[in-house]
Parts: sequence; structure tokens; C-alpha cells
Amino acid sequence: MLLGLAPAWGANYKQSLEYKALRDSMTRAFNDGDSARFFPALTNLQNYLLRQGDLHAYYTQRCNEIIFLMNRQRIFEAYKLAHTLAQELREKKLDKEMYMAYNMLGHLNRYCGNKETAKDIFRQVIRMMEEAGYYESMPPIYMNIVNVSIDDDPEEARQMLDKALTIAEKYAPDRVFDIETRKWLSYFNAGDMEHFVEGYKKYREGVAQGKSSVHGRSMEIYYEAYQGNTDKAVEMARQELGEDGHETLVMIYERAQRWQEAFEALKNETQARDSTNNVILSNTLQGYRDALTEYEAERNTAKVLTITMGVIIVLLLLLMMAMAYITWSRRRHLKELKTAYERALEADKMKAAFLQNMSHEVRTPLNIIAGFAQVLANPDLSPDAEKRKEMAHLIQKNNYLITSLIDEMLELAFNESTGVVAQEDTVVVNNLLEKMVQEKRQFITDDVSMVVKSLLPPDFTVVTNRDMLRRALVTLVDNAIKYTQRGSITLEAATTDSGHLILSVTDTGSGIPAAEAERIFERFVKLDNFKEGIGLGLTLCRSLVTRLGGTIRLDTSYQKGARFVIELRR
Repeated sequence: MLLGLAPAWGANYKQSLEYKALRDSMTRAFNDGDSARFFPALTNLQNYLLRQGDLHAYYTQRCNEIIFLMNRQRIFEAYKLAHTLAQELREKKLDKEMYMAYNMLGHLNRYCGNKETAKDIFRQVIRMMEEAGYYESMPPIYMNIVNVSIDDDPEEARQMLDKALTIAEKYAPDRVFDIETRKWLSYFNAGDMEHFVEGYKKYREGVAQGKSSVHGRSMEIYYEAYQGNTDKAVEMARQELGEDGHETLVMIYERAQRWQEAFEALKNETQARDSTNNVILSNTLQGYRDALTEYEAERNTAKVLTITMGVIIVLLLLLMMAMAYITWSRRRHLKELKTAYERALEADKMKAAFLQNMSHEVRTPLNIIAGFAQVLANPDLSPDAEKRKEMAHLIQKNNYLITSLIDEMLELAFNESTGVVAQEDTVVVNNLLEKMVQEKRQFITDDVSMVVKSLLPPDFTVVTNRDMLRRALVTLVDNAIKYTQRGSITLEAATTDSGHLILSVTDTGSGIPAAEAERIFERFVKLDNFKEGIGLGLTLCRSLVTRLGGTIRLDTSYQKGARFVIELRR
């Protein structure tokens, strides 16, 4: 996806040979994915545009640099450039061009699997473009929302297509046929074959009139699939779409209910996108392939029984019962295969989102550690003692973030794989809480206080697993530190009338909506995508407390922040 240059304000430099040579050099390097050629060519083109005074075109090329990095899977670098672009536009008060930076952030969130965030950003881009009067460039932004919504919310995707079409008809007529073709394709995705066929006829009429669309190849492929020419449609997809045709192959086989080929196409798609993890998926698909082999064997058995039924009349009733059983068994297996196939798709999506999120969460602190380490090791730089102390603190903090992230994953896996927990440690509760406060004070700012409030006697003890209880409390305290910018964090201890031990962690941070009180304990759930972590902390915490024979909950009656309550039987 290469962003085009919008017309400059009264400039005619685009007719010059120098401009065309610089533009073509950059475009070829972009399409080839050649970093060694692309970045020098891009710099030359950007310098030329600055000399011409065309800031709009210049910042468009800045966006192309971000897109190039995304295409090369250098997501963290692209993310930093997008934020730098936004900051520069804001400092220069180029409000009309700010939509470009937001558009890039939308693409980054979509790439990382944050679909709802991406859609919200694209909608903000549209509002900014309306304010700036860039109506001719709006249809592609609507199409971005379509691409995000098409699988999960087809109705929203169709609404966005209609809006894009309305704007294109008025401000960008050259985009109309392309948008119409995409809309007709969406009917095939939704299984509305009647409207798809009507759209195909209109598409062919447009082609006869000399019109063309980037979606034309897909229209022809899907029409062959609709006609029942599955093998021909598959061959066309492989020839016309190449590496980009894996999803199309899956859809074609789905419509034909050819589940074995659908599995094969899904496997190829996954391998092309995530070759480093294809062993796990291949092993999973092998099980499905074995099930399909079993299904084929049963079908052959059914054929043999059908022939035998005509020969052995005396066994007619028995054979009829056998055929009824085999038919039911085949349907059951087919239903199970389809369900397993859908689960494989969902698991693949979760895996991709997890890997992308993990990549970001690990690279960010690593880059910070490496950067400050280089500064401290550079003899040409001589930061004062206060600066060195600050850098050392940041290195220590980010090292702790990485360690905590790995610990969360390992401990969650360990807890789910081990059996009975040994609870033989005698823990002095007040001492445990006081030591935790001392350890964590270095990670809070001067605007936050951390205290212990205990209603227990000084020597109050509980027999449990010390390490697991401490880890659960550490997770809650770390969570409170992450979301509390000012105010207080309080660790409290008390007992119930029945003698159960109550431990709570209360903060004055951003808080959690009551509606999310249970969802936050699910895996990979983060209410704020811009905070550190991958959404496993509270999942681990509940797992630990449950194995200790206790419960953990969010106190929804507390409104000044968040309060988590652990209850343990003594």
C-alpha cells in the first residue's frame, strides 16, 4: 500500500523530469521491498519536496516510510515513527495534516490485531479530513474500516462501503467503480449470492465500457466458485493472487464444503504468515487430516454394505440399520470437523494477536535498556550523578517489566500443569505485607503513597503456600502501581466472622468499570492497550488464589479507583 501524492498548491514541479525520476526510484524500491535502495531514494524525494515547499506531499512520503517498515514487519520502528510524525505535526501546528499520523496509528493497531482501536482511529481520521476539506481522499479511509470489519461485522462493512461510494461519486469519480466492485465482493463473503450475481453482471458491464478495478481478479475468481467450478476458481486464485490468495482459497473451499481442501488452504495461509510457529499448527491439522481419513474409510464401508444389501436379502433389516448408523456417524463426524475447523481459525487469530502483542511488550523495554546502557557506556558522554541514577532506575524498571512478563507466562503454564499444591508454610501476614511495601516503594512516584492497614494481631499467621500467596499479592500491587499516577495504594488485612482471612489491595488509580469485573480475569484482556503487559497478570492471580483454596474478586462498590479482595480459608 503506497500512498499517492495529493496535488500541491499551485505547484507544477510534478511535470519535471527530476521529480519523476525521484518518484519512480522510490516507488520501485518500495514495491521490491529493498531497504538498501528505498531509504536513500525516499530521503532524496523528501528533500526535493521540501525545496518545492509542498509539505502535504512531504508528509505523505513520511507515511510511506512507516508503511514500508510495517511491510517489513519492523513494527516497533514504524510505531515510533508514527508517534514522531504526530508530535512534529502538532509542534508545527499543521492541524490539517494531522490526520496522516492518526491514519498510520490506525494501520499499526490493525496490524497488531487491535481491531476496535483501529476502527476508532480511522473514524477520527475521517472527522479530521472533513474539517480539513480533504473529501477526495476519504474513500480509502472508509475502505480501511471495511477491511477491519468485513469478517466480524459485515453489516458495518456494508455501511462503510455505501458511505465511501457516496463520497467518491461526488469528489473522486475515478474511485467509484473500484468501491462498487468491493461492495459486490462483500455479498459473496456474506453468502448473499443473489446480490453477488447482480453485482457481477454490473461489473462485466463496466469492464465492457473500459473500466477496471483492483478487485477485478477476485470478482472473476469468486464467480467461478459461485458457478461450482471450484477447481478452476482455485487455479485462478493461485495464478492471479499468488501469496495474497491464501484467504481466498480458504473461502472458496468453505463455500464448496470441501473441508479437507479448506484445511490444507488454512495450513498454507498460516505457514506463509507465521513460518516460525507452523510446527504446532501442522501437528493440529494432522489430527484433522486423520479424522478425514477415518471419514473416507467409513464412506467406503457404506458403499460395500449398499452392494451387499442387494445380494443378501435376508439381512436387509440389519443392513438398513447399519446404513442408518453409518449415515448418522458421518454427519456427526462432519459436524465435529467443521467445529474443529472453526476453533482452529479462532486459535490461529488468538496466536497471531498474542505473538504481535508479545513482540511489542518485549521490544519496548529492551530498546530502552539498550539505549540507556549505550549512554552510560559512552566515554564521550558525561551525565551527572543524578542523571546516571535516573538512567539506572529506568534500566532496572524495564528489566523488571521483562522479568515479570516472562514470570507471568511461565507461572501460569506451571500452575495449569501441576497437581495438588503443598500448603505447609506458616506465614506471618503482617510481616509479609510490610516487606512487600518496602520492596515496591522504589517503583512508585513521590505523588503516590503506599501503606499497610491491618486489623490483625502482630503475630497472626496462616498456613498456606508462601510463594504462591506472595506472587498473587505482587501481581495486584504491580497492577495498582501501573494505573495509579497520584494518591495512594493500600494493603489491608482482616478476618471475617467465620475466621476467613481477607487481604485487599486498594488504589486511587483509573479504576475499572463494573461491567468488566469478570472479563478482566480472562486471558489477554487489557482495558488500556497503551499500558505495559499482555493481559495475563490477573489471570495468573486468580489461578494462584484458586489453587490455594480461596477466591478473588473486584470490589465494584469502590469508586475512587480499584480494589481487589482475596479471601482465604484458614
